[in-house]
Amino acid sequence: MKRILKYLPLLVLITISACNMDKKSSEISAQNESVFPKGELLNSENFTGTVYLKMMGATDSTLHVSYGNVTFEEKARTNWHKHPGGQLLFITEGKGYYQAKGHPAQLLHKGDYVEVPPNVVHWHGAAPDSKFAHIAVSLNTDLGGAIWIGPVTDDEYNFKE
Repeated sequence: MKRILKYLPLLVLITISACNMDKKSSEISAQNESVFPKGELLNSENFTGTVYLKMMGATDSTLHVSYGNVTFEEKARTNWHKHPGGQLLFITEGKGYYQAKGHPAQLLHKGDYVEVPPNVVHWHGAAPDSKFAHIAVSLNTDLGGAIWIGPVTDDEYNFKE
């Protein structure tokens, strides 16, 4: 019994340290997890690469908006498209790009946002070396949904910064 009591302070210290390590590990994991659900794998010819979508909010809304979390794996992207009512993009994870037709691509990071005016032809998606996620908000949906134009070619995507 004396031997156990002799090592009791050390056992308590090890137990406390282990608990703190578990806490730090779970805090790091929580920081790496997205706030919004990743959603389901999107099977659409309007995207290149692996993309996930989780639609959010009411579908019968009188607000005339639709929104969802879109998660792109590395190199994944939308096709060229436009929104009759405009679009907002709120970047929540990773690194990616937005490009309006005829303009240079813009590098985007977590915390950035993009305001896409009505009927501006554009694409958005992940950088070649990073996942990318955003909340996409389609505005004034009573004017119509996205109009898909065609794929972003590899040459268009592989621009030089």
